[in-house]
Amino acid sequence: MNRLRSALAELPRPPWSDGAVLRRLVAVGLLALAAVLALRGDPADRRTEVVVAARELPPGHTLGATDIRTVGRETAGLPEGFAGDPAAVLGATLTGAVRTGEILTDVRVVGPRLAAAAAGTPDARIVPIRLADAAVASVLRAGDRVDVVAAEEEGPADHAREERPRRTAGADTARPVRVLATDAAVVLVSGADGPRDSGAQVVLVALDARHATAVAAASLRTALTVVFH
Repeated sequence: MNRLRSALAELPRPPWSDGAVLRRLVAVGLLALAAVLALRGDPADRRTEVVVAARELPPGHTLGATDIRTVGRETAGLPEGFAGDPAAVLGATLTGAVRTGEILTDVRVVGPRLAAAAAGTPDARIVPIRLADAAVASVLRAGDRVDVVAAEEEGPADHAREERPRRTAGADTARPVRVLATDAAVVLVSGADGPRDSGAQVVLVALDARHATAVAAASLRTALTVVFH
């Protein structure tokens, strides 16, 4: 046993077993790590300029220069579609109320991105309509899903019927209706949080391009209403 210990003691020691060499290796490793961190930078310092609300704003408000400001926010936590340039939102209409300091995104203002997100189709359009019954508009809110219905416009047959004797009480005298679009998304009701003005109140709905055209055309010649889902 003593001979084995003596033989092991006489073996050459590896360089790394020397304390001085080991300290040098650790120092070199720390320097390399410091260089990597310096080049990478502190993640907390990665900030991006974004547009936020300068004060609390109501739905339907048109954004002006005093309503917004730019601030730096951590890039990693920014929402998709954020506005980085004030020019991108100046003059835009808000779809809902915003808090002071809230980041403005492309779905917070009326525009193509909002239409596509609300209607679920890339060719979506936003159509303004005035409802025949102002009371219906007063209970609508952004996010409601509705069917848009129109009363059939009068034709020659309708005029002929007017010349006939009136129907007896209890007869079905309801005017025929037509469903113009189903599952439309309400994106804004003007004046939803303010005084009601039935003559000026407008409802914006998001629809695919084909139904949007039909609703817009019908709104020029006949009364419209909506059916809630």
